[in-house]
Amino acid sequence: MLCHLQVNPYLVLFEHVEEQFMPTEIQYQSGFGNHFSTEALPGALPIAQNSPQRVKYGLYAEQLSGSAFTAHRHENLRTWFYRIRPSVLHSVFKPIDPRTIRGGPFDEAPPTPNQLRWDPLPFPKEPADLLQGLVTFAGSGSPAERKGCAVHLYSANAPMKDRYFYSADGELLFVPQQGALELATELGLLSVKPGEIAVIPRGIKFQANLPDGTARGYVCENYGAPFRLPSLGPIGANGLANPRDFETPLAHFEEKSGNFKLIAKFMSGLWSADLTHSPLDVVAWHGNYAPYKYDLSRFNTVNSVSFDHVDPSIFTVLTSPTDSPGTANVDFVIFPPRWNVAEHTFRPPYFHRNIMSEFMGLVHGAYDAKSAGFVPGGSSLHNCMSPHGPDAQTFERASTAPLKPSYNVDTLAFMFESCFVFRPTAFALNTSLLQKDYIACWKDLKSHFNPKETQER
Repeated sequence: MLCHLQVNPYLVLFEHVEEQFMPTEIQYQSGFGNHFSTEALPGALPIAQNSPQRVKYGLYAEQLSGSAFTAHRHENLRTWFYRIRPSVLHSVFKPIDPRTIRGGPFDEAPPTPNQLRWDPLPFPKEPADLLQGLVTFAGSGSPAERKGCAVHLYSANAPMKDRYFYSADGELLFVPQQGALELATELGLLSVKPGEIAVIPRGIKFQANLPDGTARGYVCENYGAPFRLPSLGPIGANGLANPRDFETPLAHFEEKSGNFKLIAKFMSGLWSADLTHSPLDVVAWHGNYAPYKYDLSRFNTVNSVSFDHVDPSIFTVLTSPTDSPGTANVDFVIFPPRWNVAEHTFRPPYFHRNIMSEFMGLVHGAYDAKSAGFVPGGSSLHNCMSPHGPDAQTFERASTAPLKPSYNVDTLAFMFESCFVFRPTAFALNTSLLQKDYIACWKDLKSHFNPKETQER
């Protein structure tokens, strides 16, 4: 039985799923920011009371809060778990080698105004799970300040066998580029493939498996306010990402004993504790603090139908706001397949300098501002006020192309855009993946200035 209950203008639906036994295939609930309720065994969810004296099936009640207890109702994030064992059952955490994982403050290398671009991460030669294949390229702010973010890339060829992970520093936005991820979380299963994204909120434990054997992609670890849908303003009620297209897992639990490791990222360091059971033992849960996924092909692209470019903010899927209205801690922006119809307009992205800093990646296809060098799995960084734009070949081609309607069909690029400067890590500045000649893509731009030329207006 599925029932709906209107709760308030911000939380659209209360969805209750009864008799939802462990599924043979991954299933989801729809909606962004909803208050969900789901159980893997009938009656596991208490009725009307969050922590009764005795929970059915001998379960423990446990609350996870993603916001201050006294946050405004529409910003209050919390979920109640009904689990086989409480989360306190683990050994003492001990620090472990973070390998190539970094966190704020990002001060191991000086920031640079130079434009930077990297080739894709190669796949490991030895077995490496998601954590072992995670490399931090840049970041801003720090988890202690609750602002900024870290940008990681991952390249993995092994599942997280007997290992589980959570970040106390920030929520994790996964952007797969090659190979799917199956994210087994405390609240259920998420399967995410290239062309989709997944977000795991701060503190939620999970394990990453690789259905395709290998996986590569990008991660934004957001230290600031949780991602939310941007305000639509003059766009109106429809457009960009629609809340109904976001999917949250149904309850799915593991009941197994053994020797396991729980890895925590806390204040930029990695810590390890021993477990004698799987921490993914939540039989039922209700709340609005939960992982979710989104298919980027469902994004309703808005664009100019007359002339000139609209600012790239029209491509914002999710935003983490700051206390300054209209200024993002980090935006997740995509450049998907779309029609180009603007008249008398240079259609690729124009040359620009801006106060926001941009870390870009390419999931598949080609990016319309670069003719070569920016390849799927690669990335680039253009920091605050550093000039960037189309390379020389793209400029010459787009300046003379006939302006009939055209469709960008094979492309999916994205951008993590922040009001804070991205500081590259020592790895990012010293790796052989860094393209030393990136700036040369603009060297053939020449002057076309002709003061005698007249133009009809």
